[in-house]
Amino acid sequence: MQPAPCILAAWAFLLLLLSLPPASSQAGKSSIAFSQPQNCAVNEFFNTVSLACDPCGPNQAKSPDGLRCVCSSTFSMRDVGNPVVECNACNITQVVSSDQRFCLQCLSRSCLCGSSQVREENFSAQTAFCANCSGLSLPNAIGNKCVPCQATFQQCKCPEANQTGGLCFPSAVTPQGNVQSAWESLFLSASFLACRDYNNLTACQLLTNIVIMNAFSLDSAAYTFYKSLPLSAKYRVEVLYSSNGADLGSTAPTGLSFQKNSQMQFKLARYDARGDFQGWQDVKGGGLQMCPDTMKRLDAAYVFGTSYSQSCTFLLSELLSRVPEPVFYELFLQYSDQGGKILLWPVPIENTNLQTTTQSTLGTTALRRFFLIDGLSGRTGSLSNEPVSVTVATSLTLSIYLPTSDPGNQPPFLLTVKYAKEDPKGSTQLSFAVSYAQSQETFKRDTDIALAVLGSLSVLYAIMETSSWVRRSRLQSIGITLVVKFLTFLSGALANVFFLIILGTGIYWLIAFKGQHSTVQVTLPPAGGQIENDFIIYLSCAFALKTLELLHIFVVQLSISIFLIDWEKPKARSTFNAAKGSPSVSIWRTFLVANEWNEIQTLRKLNPRFQLFAVLLLLEVVGLKNIAARDLNLDLQPAADSYLAPWSPILRFGISASMWLAVGAVQVIFMVVIYERFVEGKIQQFVDLCSVSNISVFILMHRCYGFYIHGRSVHGLADVNMETMIQHLRKEKENLCPLRGLEPNSEVQTFEILLSDRVRQQYDRIRAPLQEIPKRQKSRLEDDPLLDQRIKTYHTFNLFLAAFIEHVYKDMDYIVKDKLFLEQIMDMEFQQPVDKSIFYNDDGALFGRTLYYNNELVLLLFDILLFSIIDLGTQNFVLAGIITYIIQKGLEILRQVIGRKNLSAETMVEEQFLI
Repeated sequence: MQPAPCILAAWAFLLLLLSLPPASSQAGKSSIAFSQPQNCAVNEFFNTVSLACDPCGPNQAKSPDGLRCVCSSTFSMRDVGNPVVECNACNITQVVSSDQRFCLQCLSRSCLCGSSQVREENFSAQTAFCANCSGLSLPNAIGNKCVPCQATFQQCKCPEANQTGGLCFPSAVTPQGNVQSAWESLFLSASFLACRDYNNLTACQLLTNIVIMNAFSLDSAAYTFYKSLPLSAKYRVEVLYSSNGADLGSTAPTGLSFQKNSQMQFKLARYDARGDFQGWQDVKGGGLQMCPDTMKRLDAAYVFGTSYSQSCTFLLSELLSRVPEPVFYELFLQYSDQGGKILLWPVPIENTNLQTTTQSTLGTTALRRFFLIDGLSGRTGSLSNEPVSVTVATSLTLSIYLPTSDPGNQPPFLLTVKYAKEDPKGSTQLSFAVSYAQSQETFKRDTDIALAVLGSLSVLYAIMETSSWVRRSRLQSIGITLVVKFLTFLSGALANVFFLIILGTGIYWLIAFKGQHSTVQVTLPPAGGQIENDFIIYLSCAFALKTLELLHIFVVQLSISIFLIDWEKPKARSTFNAAKGSPSVSIWRTFLVANEWNEIQTLRKLNPRFQLFAVLLLLEVVGLKNIAARDLNLDLQPAADSYLAPWSPILRFGISASMWLAVGAVQVIFMVVIYERFVEGKIQQFVDLCSVSNISVFILMHRCYGFYIHGRSVHGLADVNMETMIQHLRKEKENLCPLRGLEPNSEVQTFEILLSDRVRQQYDRIRAPLQEIPKRQKSRLEDDPLLDQRIKTYHTFNLFLAAFIEHVYKDMDYIVKDKLFLEQIMDMEFQQPVDKSIFYNDDGALFGRTLYYNNELVLLLFDILLFSIIDLGTQNFVLAGIITYIIQKGLEILRQVIGRKNLSAETMVEEQFLI
């Protein structure tokens, strides 16, 4: 009957081999069914390598912890660390040893020792009797029984060369090289040999942990030992995620989908430093996050679609007190298949510090296991010594790549760990983040196409504007001025192009990302990625180019030539220089018109203060700024204890620029459609004032192009008393006098003008004496001959322009006509004034181009870009609004002061009369 135990052992080994899954199925699928030790059947144990239930052998049952098998009570058991033990049946006259390792022959009638006895178990003689411990047994720690020597020691003897880590091995142990870590010197060789020779599962786990502890190099002694393990080793733990370097996305399950704000379910398999499995842990709260916070905010990291970031500073001594020994983790994504079965997919771990001597990729270096803090491997000499250094996971980033349903080459989930060696007496910065990414190639391509097309159109627009300026300025040759003009026109056009692209980008992502209601398929461009960097570059370019355009408008407006034509007929000769015939016409009407022009120079169609107030009200008080967070929430007023995701500069610009445009559009529409029609229209009031004052305004914006406001009174006189003025206005109201227009039976008082060269030459000839007077010699004294020259020039200029308007000069005449529709669209004149100048009827008061008024779009876009560029640097809407207002006001004052000086110089109205 002696062969019976051997036959049973052979059958058990055969059944164990048959129970192993084929190698192809292990390599073909990465997902596993979720199982726990308590879920295994009575005749199964929980395999901590495959994380699944494996069958026990015959006459075996699950151990109390469910992690190994034990023999029935009447069977002896041989246990060398293999969870599937060997069981041998004992006969009737034998008893099983206290540790179930041997069948012992009872030398007495009964081997049930009394309460004061210790059963002596003679393993050499295979007998048992109640006696004192002796022979090949030793008393146990509490002295209640005799226990045999360690299982690997045969006859309690082992050559010293064969011993390491408290175990005995069949052959001599090769001494390790220069290993500084006390942990490795004690357990590296022992764990390797026990895993290889005895299939000791805990030793295999311990060896794997030592490999992971070497967080800065894959070419370590531990990994060399690990690679020398035979591939057929039953409990060989996989260190690398993929042994063949395949794309990690190919291992992921397909069809994964997540709803808006759904909670991602992760599980951690925990192992202690010695390789013992500590069970499963749900990833919640501070499972992976060492920084303290409320549970609600910590759990926000696992809300799908929410970008998460947390950081803090910790003392290493405090961390070591919390985690004295490292805990090793394997991260799994929990999901359900179509049948509702819970499955687990292992999440790849990327160690950014891991160095190899060979060229590596993520597919060849991705790991399965990681740790957060290690104070063991840094101990030298003895494990009781304080660590020389501590290895800390200073940064953990969970990267999620969309779409998760079809991951492609990229794994849908990836945990990136960054380690650092720190002084245990110092402190360290810890961070945890969750980021989302998606292929942006299509969006990048579309943006590049839009930029190329619109950029080409802007070049054509700049060429057209330059051509129009050349025609209006009568430029005869190409020079630096032409190049500068082209570049300024191009800068304005390109600024609009960049603005359209970034505005479209912001609104697109607001709709595409924030507008998702069910399955999440779109995520924002990652922070610091190419799309976001391009967006910031485009925003900066738009602001810089728009600033150049605004400066160009300022230069043009502050260098216009303007003259106020006084149509009033003289009543008598003035006493001043009467010999030269100066007419005695009151100058106060001219002063009045000049002051009104001075006031409307910075008139806008919207109120800048109300604009800023309304925008800040919507963003800060109403809470629209919260839409710019990197999450899928649309809460305008989130709870105080809620996690606030980082801001997205794209969404932040999209929402703020939209509010600026919306409020600005409402203001302009209200001003033009309602306020100016029914309450007060400053521009039309200025035209009416000119008519009442009998003053016309002649403006040249370019050399031969400008505007004319016909203010000649239909009553002939304006310097009258109040009663006469009221009678004049009543006649106009009752249509008892001609219309105010330049031409008979016409009400058109504003015109675009295109002068002939002859008129312009005469214009310059009259003004030439003023250009020759040095500014330092200008005086207001009565006996100053320079003042006399200014007065003569003023009257001569007034007579010339009045005569020109009245068609006195046949060689310098003009015609009045309407612009062609295409000319209005292109803002260009096709006909050149060769012999006669051309006055184009203008019902839109285009002379406002020389003021802020007709440049509202440029000013509004400049305000938006200024506000956005400040917010980009400060991440504070209120501060951006304050700085924007200060700059607005500064530019307005500058424009007013310089414009006032130019108005005084051109109209020859002394500056002290401009209030």
